[in-house]
This record gives sequence, structure tokens and C-alpha cells, in this order.
Amino acid sequence: MPRPVEALIHREALAHNLRRARAAAPDTRLWAVVKANAYGHGIERAYPGLAGADGFALLDLAEAERVRALGWRGPVLLLEGVFEPRDLELCSRLGLQHAVHCSAQVDWLAAHKTGRAHHVHLKLNSGMNRLGFRPDEFRSAWARLAALPQVDAITLMTHFSDADGARGIAHQMTVFDAATRDLPGERSVANSAAILRHGAVAFDWVRAGILGYGSAPDFPEHDIAYWGLLPTMTLRTRVIGVQSLAPGDTVGYGSTFRAERPMRIGIAACGYADGYPRHCGTGTPVLVDGTRSGTVGRVSMDMLAVDLSALPQSGIGSEVTLWGRGPGTSVLPIDEVAHAAGTIGYELMCALAPRVPTRAVD
Repeated sequence: MPRPVEALIHREALAHNLRRARAAAPDTRLWAVVKANAYGHGIERAYPGLAGADGFALLDLAEAERVRALGWRGPVLLLEGVFEPRDLELCSRLGLQHAVHCSAQVDWLAAHKTGRAHHVHLKLNSGMNRLGFRPDEFRSAWARLAALPQVDAITLMTHFSDADGARGIAHQMTVFDAATRDLPGERSVANSAAILRHGAVAFDWVRAGILGYGSAPDFPEHDIAYWGLLPTMTLRTRVIGVQSLAPGDTVGYGSTFRAERPMRIGIAACGYADGYPRHCGTGTPVLVDGTRSGTVGRVSMDMLAVDLSALPQSGIGSEVTLWGRGPGTSVLPIDEVAHAAGTIGYELMCALAPRVPTRAVD
């Protein structure tokens, strides 16, 4: 039989989470963000659950082609814009909207010969200091774009750096309001954290990224239950071996764990080569047959150990949920595992290894 590790993509949970985004930011249109292969879920697997969105936002032309190949005829947005002038030809052919965040992209548009004018998203650097025109450059960039026959619509766009924390968005909204005052065009500012925490500033479009995939953007302050989100990815496996430990016995490479009492541990078929983080130490939460337990010792390439001491009924063949939905109604949010690894749920989703069999379920 195949190795028992697998990932499940819950399409009905994807649809639920998008409805939750709409409820948090009513009267707006919604981009479903599917960059990074739909945050590791697979664009093709996630598409049926996200098809209720008003548009798809993504990173590159290959992802855009995949969305179009699935039959999507609505808006598609390149969040970082084009990377070289010839990319504009495919934007014309596929009808893609694209961000403009620097003068070079304006120059490329000005030189682009097309019979189909482009819808662009002019990005303001309101304090994130990644991409975008600085406030003193923004209006002149808008004027250049507005004068081009290659451009037929300009959406005004920015991105928040602190929507998930105490600093909030007020400092960036002040910059955005001043830079865009009296300029025509739709506004797009709200990422997942802003949708949930500051929905009143959603404007015309919101960009639902991580919330769509069942991770809380402001964990550990709030978890997915607080925001009414559902896990969209489950990583699960089974126990393939059992060991009994005496006090003083160690577990795994480096002997980083030493038993202080008699213990019973299960060896589960999943490791860092499957995308489970090696940095997860002893006590990282897992579900064994739906009951919460924890890992023991260091994670190996293909295996990890879980504590069965309080689970006498569990043994070889028992289901181990590494994150997501367990048996019955049990749930282990991915954010808890990520927190134990010193990272965020985004990274765990995106790091799911290609060797893990993955299938969509309803």
C-alpha cells in the first residue's frame, strides 16, 4: 500500500471562508488571492471552492494561464505587475489586469503596441516600503498613465504592513487618502487582516489571501474560531510503529528528548521532507485518533514521534492529524503548529512537499 501520509483540500471550507470575508467587508468586490499555487493548496484543486469570488489575484503569468484554462472569464490581477515588456502582450491576450509600481512599468506600457487597452492598478508605497510609488511621485505617475492610450482604467492600490497588530492602518490610510484625494478610480487596500479587523475601510475591492485558507492573520491574538474561519488543508498520516520507553531513554537524532517516566510513543509517517517543520520541538500539538497529544523529540526526514502514553487504545494504524480536520469534529488549526515552529501558517501551507499525495474533498 502507499505510504499513509496525505493532504486533503476542503473545498467547502474555502467557499465558507470567502463568505466570511464578504460578511466582514460588505458592499465590496472580492479578489481571491491564489498566488503561490493557491497557498500550497493547488490552483486547480482550490478553484471550485473559490469560484464565488469576483476576481482572482495572483503573482505571475503561468498562474494566470492556469486560471484562464479552468474557464474563468472574470477579472485576473497580477499583484506585482509585469516583469519585462514582452509580458504585456500576454496581458493583452488574456485580458489581465496588472499592478504598476515603478516608472519602468509605465515606460513599458507607453511603448506597448496593443489594440486592447489595459486596466492597471497603480500602487502607492504608503509605508510598507516594498513596492509602489512614494507619495510625492504618485500623482505624476497617475497623470502619465491616464494620458496613455494603452490604459483605459486605473485602480488605486496600497498594501498594509501592520493591519494584523496594534499599530493598525491609520498611519497608512492618512498617506493613502492624501495621495489619492480627488483622483478618479476604484480603491483596493484591504488584505486579510484589514478585512477582518478594519472592514469599514474596504473601499471597492478587498484582497482575501490567508483568511480564505483557514488561517488567522493575527494569531495568536485571535484564532480561526474567533473569526469564524474553517481549516482548508488537512495534513494527516498514521502510526507505523510503537516504542515503550523507560526513564532515561532518549528519542530521535541528537537525543534531544529524554524520558523522565515510562512512556509509550508512536512513530508517524511524516517528516520535514513532507513539509512538516523540523523546528517543531517536543510538545507540538497533534491529534491522535482525534485526541490531542504532542510530538516527542526531533522531527526526522520521513518520521516523527508522538506521545501515546495517555492513549492506550491508539497504536499501529492510528490516524495522526498534523494540522487541519481530525476524526469526527476534532480540529487542529495550522496556526498552532506554525506557532510551535516559530513561523506562520502561510509558510506551512506553501511548504507542503510535492511528494505528499493531495486531493480535494467536499
